[in-house]
Amino acid sequence: MKAECKQWLDGKIARIQGLDTYAAEKTNVSIAKQFGLSSSSIQKLNYNENLFFPRQKLVELLKEVADECDLRIYPQEEETKLKAKIGEYLKVPKELVTIGNSSDEVMDRVIRIFLDKGDRAVTFTPTFSIVKYCVNYGGAELVGVPLKDDFMIDVAGMQTAFTPETKLLYLCSPNNPTANQLRPREVEALMEAFPGIVLVDEAYAEYADYSVVPLIDKYDNLIVLRTFSKAFGLAGLRLGYAVANPNLASTIDRLPTPYAVNVVSLSMGRKLLENYAIVQKSVEALKIERRNLINKLNMIEGIEAFDSKANFVLFNTDKSYEDVYLNILKQGFVIKKLGRLLRYQNCLRSTVGLPETNEKLLRSLKEYLGDEK
Repeated sequence: MKAECKQWLDGKIARIQGLDTYAAEKTNVSIAKQFGLSSSSIQKLNYNENLFFPRQKLVELLKEVADECDLRIYPQEEETKLKAKIGEYLKVPKELVTIGNSSDEVMDRVIRIFLDKGDRAVTFTPTFSIVKYCVNYGGAELVGVPLKDDFMIDVAGMQTAFTPETKLLYLCSPNNPTANQLRPREVEALMEAFPGIVLVDEAYAEYADYSVVPLIDKYDNLIVLRTFSKAFGLAGLRLGYAVANPNLASTIDRLPTPYAVNVVSLSMGRKLLENYAIVQKSVEALKIERRNLINKLNMIEGIEAFDSKANFVLFNTDKSYEDVYLNILKQGFVIKKLGRLLRYQNCLRSTVGLPETNEKLLRSLKEYLGDEK
Protein backbone atom coordinates (compact mmCIF):
# COMPACT_ATOMS: atom_id res chain seq x y z
CA MET A 1 0.00 0.00 0.00
CA LYS A 2 1.34 3.44 -0.90
CA ALA A 3 2.05 5.85 1.96
CA GLU A 4 -0.60 8.29 0.71
CA CYS A 5 -3.21 5.54 0.65
CA LYS A 6 -2.25 4.31 4.12
CA GLN A 7 -2.48 7.83 5.54
CA TRP A 8 -5.92 8.33 3.99
CA LEU A 9 -7.17 4.92 5.14
CA ASP A 10 -5.83 5.37 8.67
CA GLY A 11 -7.55 8.73 8.88
CA LYS A 12 -10.88 7.31 7.77
CA ILE A 13 -10.65 4.42 10.23
CA ALA A 14 -9.61 6.71 13.08
CA ARG A 15 -12.57 9.02 12.44
CA ILE A 16 -15.16 6.23 12.44
CA GLN A 17 -13.62 4.51 15.46
CA GLY A 18 -13.69 7.82 17.31
CA LEU A 19 -17.44 8.26 16.86
CA ASP A 20 -19.99 7.23 19.46
CA THR A 21 -21.86 4.15 18.38
CA TYR A 22 -24.71 1.95 19.51
CA ALA A 23 -23.54 -1.01 21.57
CA ALA A 24 -25.79 -4.01 22.06
CA GLU A 25 -26.17 -5.11 25.66
CA LYS A 26 -25.23 -8.49 27.10
CA THR A 27 -27.10 -11.52 25.85
CA ASN A 28 -29.21 -13.78 28.05
CA VAL A 29 -26.55 -16.51 27.80
CA SER A 30 -23.72 -14.22 28.94
CA ILE A 31 -25.80 -12.87 31.85
CA ALA A 32 -26.75 -16.39 32.92
CA LYS A 33 -23.09 -17.46 32.93
CA GLN A 34 -22.05 -14.36 34.89
CA PHE A 35 -24.51 -14.95 37.73
CA GLY A 36 -24.85 -18.72 37.68
CA LEU A 37 -28.38 -18.74 36.33
CA SER A 38 -30.04 -20.77 33.59
CA SER A 39 -30.43 -18.82 30.35
CA SER A 40 -34.11 -19.80 30.23
CA SER A 41 -34.68 -18.00 33.55
CA ILE A 42 -33.49 -14.62 32.24
CA GLN A 43 -36.35 -12.13 31.80
CA LYS A 44 -35.42 -9.73 28.99
CA LEU A 45 -37.15 -6.40 29.61
CA ASN A 46 -34.62 -3.94 28.19
CA TYR A 47 -35.44 -3.61 24.48
CA ASN A 48 -39.17 -2.81 24.37
CA GLU A 49 -40.23 -5.92 22.46
CA ASN A 50 -43.85 -7.08 22.30
CA LEU A 51 -44.00 -10.07 24.63
CA PHE A 52 -47.80 -10.15 24.39
CA PHE A 53 -47.92 -11.31 20.78
CA PRO A 54 -48.39 -15.11 20.78
CA ARG A 55 -45.10 -16.68 19.69
CA GLN A 56 -46.91 -19.72 18.32
CA LYS A 57 -48.92 -17.54 15.95
CA LEU A 58 -45.70 -16.01 14.61
CA VAL A 59 -44.35 -19.52 14.07
CA GLU A 60 -47.51 -20.48 12.15
CA LEU A 61 -47.27 -17.40 9.92
CA LEU A 62 -43.57 -17.99 9.34
CA LYS A 63 -44.30 -21.55 8.21
CA GLU A 64 -46.88 -20.21 5.77
CA VAL A 65 -44.30 -17.77 4.40
CA ALA A 66 -41.73 -20.57 4.07
CA ASP A 67 -44.21 -22.61 2.04
CA GLU A 68 -45.15 -19.68 -0.19
CA CYS A 69 -41.68 -18.23 -0.86
CA ASP A 70 -38.89 -19.57 -3.02
CA LEU A 71 -35.79 -18.33 -1.19
CA ARG A 72 -33.66 -19.02 -4.26
CA ILE A 73 -35.35 -16.12 -6.05
CA TYR A 74 -35.05 -12.37 -5.40
CA PRO A 75 -38.17 -10.61 -4.09
CA GLN A 76 -40.71 -9.88 -6.81
CA GLU A 77 -44.16 -8.54 -5.88
CA GLU A 78 -43.70 -8.82 -2.10
CA GLU A 79 -42.70 -5.18 -1.52
CA THR A 80 -45.54 -3.84 -3.66
CA LYS A 81 -48.05 -6.04 -1.80
CA LEU A 82 -46.74 -4.89 1.56
CA LYS A 83 -46.94 -1.22 0.56
CA ALA A 84 -50.56 -1.78 -0.45
CA LYS A 85 -51.36 -3.42 2.91
CA ILE A 86 -49.66 -0.61 4.84
CA GLY A 87 -51.64 1.89 2.79
CA GLU A 88 -54.87 0.11 3.73
CA TYR A 89 -53.81 0.00 7.38
CA LEU A 90 -53.00 3.72 7.58
CA LYS A 91 -55.68 4.79 5.06
CA VAL A 92 -53.17 6.39 2.69
CA PRO A 93 -52.23 5.66 -0.93
CA LYS A 94 -49.46 3.06 -1.27
CA GLU A 95 -47.38 5.66 -3.14
CA LEU A 96 -46.80 7.39 0.20
CA VAL A 97 -45.02 4.34 1.67
CA THR A 98 -41.33 3.42 1.53
CA ILE A 99 -39.98 0.25 3.16
CA GLY A 100 -36.65 -0.58 4.78
CA ASN A 101 -34.72 -2.91 7.07
CA SER A 102 -36.17 -1.42 10.27
CA SER A 103 -37.24 2.17 10.88
CA ASP A 104 -33.65 2.84 12.03
CA GLU A 105 -32.39 2.00 8.53
CA VAL A 106 -35.00 4.26 6.95
CA MET A 107 -34.02 7.01 9.39
CA ASP A 108 -30.38 6.64 8.43
CA ARG A 109 -31.34 6.80 4.76
CA VAL A 110 -33.36 9.99 5.26
CA ILE A 111 -30.49 11.62 7.14
CA ARG A 112 -27.97 10.68 4.45
CA ILE A 113 -30.23 12.14 1.77
CA PHE A 114 -31.08 15.43 3.42
CA LEU A 115 -28.08 16.28 5.62
CA ASP A 116 -24.70 17.26 4.20
CA LYS A 117 -21.43 17.65 6.06
CA GLY A 118 -21.62 20.78 8.19
CA ASP A 119 -25.42 20.84 8.33
CA ARG A 120 -27.34 20.74 11.61
CA ALA A 121 -30.24 18.68 12.89
CA VAL A 122 -32.34 19.56 15.93
CA THR A 123 -34.11 17.34 18.42
CA PHE A 124 -35.03 17.37 22.09
CA THR A 125 -33.25 15.49 24.85
CA PRO A 126 -33.50 12.87 26.15
CA THR A 127 -34.63 10.92 23.10
CA PHE A 128 -33.84 7.87 20.97
CA SER A 129 -30.04 7.71 20.73
CA ILE A 130 -29.74 6.26 17.21
CA VAL A 131 -30.50 9.62 15.58
CA LYS A 132 -27.33 11.08 17.06
CA TYR A 133 -25.16 8.35 15.56
CA CYS A 134 -26.79 8.68 12.14
CA VAL A 135 -26.32 12.46 12.08
CA ASN A 136 -22.74 12.38 13.30
CA TYR A 137 -21.60 9.63 10.92
CA GLY A 138 -22.24 11.95 7.98
CA GLY A 139 -20.35 14.88 9.49
CA ALA A 140 -23.43 16.86 10.49
CA GLU A 141 -24.18 18.22 13.97
CA LEU A 142 -27.09 17.30 16.23
CA VAL A 143 -28.37 20.00 18.58
CA GLY A 144 -30.44 18.81 21.52
CA VAL A 145 -32.85 21.04 23.43
CA PRO A 146 -33.81 19.69 26.88
CA LEU A 147 -37.43 18.72 27.46
CA LYS A 148 -39.33 20.36 30.29
CA ASP A 149 -39.50 18.53 33.61
CA ASP A 150 -42.91 17.14 32.61
CA PHE A 151 -41.22 15.62 29.52
CA MET A 152 -43.02 18.00 27.16
CA ILE A 153 -41.39 20.10 24.42
CA ASP A 154 -39.86 23.48 25.09
CA VAL A 155 -41.33 24.92 21.89
CA ALA A 156 -39.65 28.32 22.21
CA GLY A 157 -36.28 26.71 22.98
CA MET A 158 -36.60 24.41 19.97
CA GLN A 159 -37.51 27.28 17.66
CA THR A 160 -34.51 29.27 18.89
CA ALA A 161 -32.30 26.39 17.71
CA PHE A 162 -33.59 26.69 14.14
CA THR A 163 -30.86 28.31 12.01
CA PRO A 164 -30.14 28.51 8.27
CA GLU A 165 -27.84 25.47 8.71
CA THR A 166 -30.61 23.41 10.35
CA LYS A 167 -32.02 21.04 7.75
CA LEU A 168 -33.73 18.32 9.80
CA LEU A 169 -35.96 18.20 12.88
CA TYR A 170 -36.32 14.84 14.67
CA LEU A 171 -39.29 14.25 16.98
CA CYS A 172 -39.83 10.89 18.68
CA SER A 173 -43.45 10.53 19.78
CA PRO A 174 -44.19 8.56 21.89
CA ASN A 175 -40.69 9.34 23.05
CA ASN A 176 -38.06 6.82 24.04
CA PRO A 177 -37.07 6.78 26.91
CA THR A 178 -39.65 9.07 28.56
CA ALA A 179 -42.66 7.09 27.15
CA ASN A 180 -44.92 10.13 26.80
CA GLN A 181 -46.61 11.31 23.62
CA LEU A 182 -46.05 14.90 22.57
CA ARG A 183 -48.99 17.32 22.48
CA PRO A 184 -50.40 17.58 18.94
CA ARG A 185 -50.57 21.38 18.97
CA GLU A 186 -46.90 21.65 19.97
CA VAL A 187 -45.78 19.19 17.32
CA GLU A 188 -47.70 21.12 14.69
CA ALA A 189 -46.31 24.44 15.93
CA LEU A 190 -42.80 23.12 15.28
CA MET A 191 -43.81 21.80 11.86
CA GLU A 192 -45.17 25.23 10.95
CA ALA A 193 -41.94 26.96 11.97
CA PHE A 194 -39.32 24.52 10.73
CA PRO A 195 -37.71 25.25 7.33
CA GLY A 196 -36.42 21.73 6.57
CA ILE A 197 -37.38 18.05 6.84
CA VAL A 198 -39.50 17.08 9.86
CA LEU A 199 -38.90 13.44 10.82
CA VAL A 200 -41.44 12.09 13.33
CA ASP A 201 -40.58 8.69 14.79
CA GLU A 202 -43.76 6.78 15.66
CA ALA A 203 -42.22 3.42 16.55
CA TYR A 204 -44.73 3.10 19.41
CA ALA A 205 -47.76 4.57 17.61
CA GLU A 206 -49.94 1.48 18.10
CA TYR A 207 -49.72 2.02 21.88
CA ALA A 208 -50.44 5.76 21.70
CA ASP A 209 -53.43 8.09 21.44
CA TYR A 210 -52.92 9.61 18.00
CA SER A 211 -50.70 9.70 14.91
CA VAL A 212 -49.39 12.56 12.79
CA VAL A 213 -49.78 10.51 9.58
CA PRO A 214 -52.95 12.49 8.62
CA LEU A 215 -50.83 15.66 8.61
CA ILE A 216 -48.83 14.44 5.60
CA ASP A 217 -51.44 16.01 3.32
CA LYS A 218 -50.81 19.35 5.03
CA TYR A 219 -46.99 19.32 5.33
CA ASP A 220 -44.91 18.40 2.29
CA ASN A 221 -41.76 18.25 4.46
CA LEU A 222 -43.14 15.65 6.93
CA ILE A 223 -41.80 12.08 7.08
CA VAL A 224 -43.29 9.62 9.60
CA LEU A 225 -41.33 6.55 10.66
CA ARG A 226 -43.05 3.30 11.67
CA THR A 227 -41.80 -0.18 12.58
CA PHE A 228 -42.86 -3.82 12.75
CA SER A 229 -40.45 -4.41 15.66
CA LYS A 230 -42.76 -3.29 18.47
CA ALA A 231 -46.52 -3.95 18.31
CA PHE A 232 -46.17 -6.40 15.41
CA GLY A 233 -43.61 -8.57 17.23
CA LEU A 234 -41.02 -8.74 14.41
CA ALA A 235 -37.96 -7.34 16.20
CA GLY A 236 -35.91 -10.29 14.99
CA LEU A 237 -36.71 -9.74 11.31
CA ARG A 238 -35.96 -5.98 11.10
CA LEU A 239 -38.73 -4.39 9.07
CA GLY A 240 -39.78 -0.75 9.07
CA TYR A 241 -41.20 1.92 6.82
CA ALA A 242 -41.79 5.61 6.32
CA VAL A 243 -44.83 7.54 5.17
CA ALA A 244 -44.47 10.83 3.31
CA ASN A 245 -45.81 12.72 0.32
CA PRO A 246 -45.25 10.83 -2.96
CA ASN A 247 -42.26 12.93 -4.05
CA LEU A 248 -40.46 12.40 -0.74
CA ALA A 249 -41.38 8.72 -0.57
CA SER A 250 -40.09 8.01 -4.09
CA THR A 251 -36.89 9.94 -3.30
CA ILE A 252 -36.25 7.86 -0.17
CA ASP A 253 -36.96 4.72 -2.21
CA ARG A 254 -34.19 5.54 -4.69
CA LEU A 255 -31.31 5.28 -2.24
CA PRO A 256 -31.09 1.65 -1.06
CA THR A 257 -29.42 -1.15 -2.96
CA PRO A 258 -31.66 -3.44 -5.04
CA TYR A 259 -33.75 -5.95 -3.07
CA ALA A 260 -32.66 -4.37 0.21
CA VAL A 261 -35.42 -6.05 2.25
CA ASN A 262 -35.61 -9.83 2.20
CA VAL A 263 -38.64 -11.76 1.02
CA VAL A 264 -39.34 -13.32 4.43
CA SER A 265 -39.57 -9.96 6.22
CA LEU A 266 -41.74 -8.46 3.47
CA SER A 267 -44.10 -11.44 3.51
CA MET A 268 -44.32 -11.57 7.30
CA GLY A 269 -45.20 -7.88 7.42
CA ARG A 270 -48.06 -8.48 4.99
CA LYS A 271 -49.25 -11.56 6.92
CA LEU A 272 -49.37 -9.59 10.17
CA LEU A 273 -51.40 -6.80 8.61
CA GLU A 274 -53.78 -9.44 7.26
CA ASN A 275 -54.06 -10.76 10.83
CA TYR A 276 -54.18 -7.35 12.49
CA ALA A 277 -56.87 -8.43 14.96
CA ILE A 278 -54.22 -10.51 16.75
CA VAL A 279 -51.85 -7.54 16.85
CA GLN A 280 -54.60 -5.31 18.21
CA LYS A 281 -55.54 -7.85 20.87
CA SER A 282 -51.92 -8.00 22.07
CA VAL A 283 -51.75 -4.19 22.15
CA GLU A 284 -54.92 -3.90 24.23
CA ALA A 285 -53.68 -6.57 26.66
CA LEU A 286 -50.39 -4.73 27.06
CA LYS A 287 -52.16 -1.41 27.72
CA ILE A 288 -54.08 -2.99 30.59
CA GLU A 289 -50.93 -4.49 32.06
CA ARG A 290 -49.06 -1.20 31.51
CA ARG A 291 -51.49 0.61 33.79
CA ASN A 292 -51.24 -2.16 36.39
CA LEU A 293 -47.44 -2.02 36.29
CA ILE A 294 -47.31 1.75 36.68
CA ASN A 295 -49.74 1.68 39.59
CA LYS A 296 -47.85 -1.10 41.39
CA LEU A 297 -44.46 0.51 40.82
CA ASN A 298 -45.78 3.70 42.38
CA MET A 299 -46.84 1.73 45.46
CA ILE A 300 -43.22 0.74 46.18
CA GLU A 301 -41.30 2.97 48.58
CA GLY A 302 -38.63 4.94 46.73
CA ILE A 303 -40.04 4.58 43.20
CA GLU A 304 -41.74 7.14 40.99
CA ALA A 305 -43.12 5.64 37.78
CA PHE A 306 -44.31 7.87 34.95
CA ASP A 307 -47.29 7.60 32.63
CA SER A 308 -46.65 5.76 29.37
CA LYS A 309 -48.03 5.77 25.85
CA ALA A 310 -45.53 3.12 24.72
CA ASN A 311 -44.86 -0.53 25.58
CA PHE A 312 -42.39 0.33 28.33
CA VAL A 313 -42.38 2.21 31.61
CA LEU A 314 -39.85 4.74 32.86
CA PHE A 315 -39.29 5.02 36.59
CA ASN A 316 -36.98 6.85 38.99
CA THR A 317 -35.67 5.44 42.27
CA ASP A 318 -34.38 6.96 45.51
CA LYS A 319 -31.45 4.53 45.51
CA SER A 320 -28.63 4.45 42.97
CA TYR A 321 -29.91 3.23 39.62
CA GLU A 322 -26.69 1.23 39.19
CA ASP A 323 -27.32 -0.60 42.48
CA VAL A 324 -30.98 -1.26 41.68
CA TYR A 325 -30.09 -2.50 38.20
CA LEU A 326 -27.37 -4.85 39.45
CA ASN A 327 -29.51 -6.22 42.28
CA ILE A 328 -32.35 -7.29 40.02
CA LEU A 329 -29.94 -8.39 37.26
CA LYS A 330 -28.53 -10.95 39.68
CA GLN A 331 -32.06 -12.31 39.97
CA GLY A 332 -32.42 -12.62 36.20
CA PHE A 333 -34.25 -9.39 35.31
CA VAL A 334 -32.67 -7.36 32.51
CA ILE A 335 -33.99 -3.80 32.36
CA LYS A 336 -32.49 -0.64 30.86
CA LYS A 337 -30.33 1.55 33.08
CA LEU A 338 -30.47 5.21 32.10
CA GLY A 339 -29.26 7.30 35.04
CA ARG A 340 -29.98 11.01 35.07
CA LEU A 341 -32.80 12.28 32.87
CA LEU A 342 -33.50 15.97 33.39
CA ARG A 343 -34.08 16.46 37.15
CA TYR A 344 -34.49 12.74 37.83
CA GLN A 345 -31.22 11.21 39.00
CA ASN A 346 -31.77 7.44 38.96
CA CYS A 347 -33.88 6.43 36.00
CA LEU A 348 -34.53 2.91 34.76
CA ARG A 349 -36.76 1.60 31.99
CA SER A 350 -38.63 -1.68 31.75
CA THR A 351 -40.55 -3.28 28.93
CA VAL A 352 -44.12 -4.08 29.95
CA GLY A 353 -43.79 -7.82 30.44
CA LEU A 354 -46.46 -10.45 30.83
CA PRO A 355 -48.35 -10.26 34.16
CA GLU A 356 -46.46 -13.11 35.83
CA THR A 357 -43.11 -11.60 34.81
CA ASN A 358 -44.10 -8.18 36.09
CA GLU A 359 -45.18 -9.62 39.44
CA LYS A 360 -41.77 -11.23 39.87
CA LEU A 361 -40.02 -7.99 38.88
CA LEU A 362 -42.13 -6.00 41.34
CA ARG A 363 -41.35 -8.48 44.10
CA SER A 364 -37.65 -8.18 43.38
CA LEU A 365 -37.78 -4.38 43.44
CA LYS A 366 -39.84 -4.39 46.62
CA GLU A 367 -37.39 -6.69 48.40
CA TYR A 368 -34.50 -4.37 47.57
CA LEU A 369 -36.11 -0.96 47.95
CA GLY A 370 -38.35 -1.60 50.92
CA ASP A 371 -42.01 -1.91 51.87
CA GLU A 372 -44.93 -0.47 49.96
CA LYS A 373 -45.87 3.16 50.57
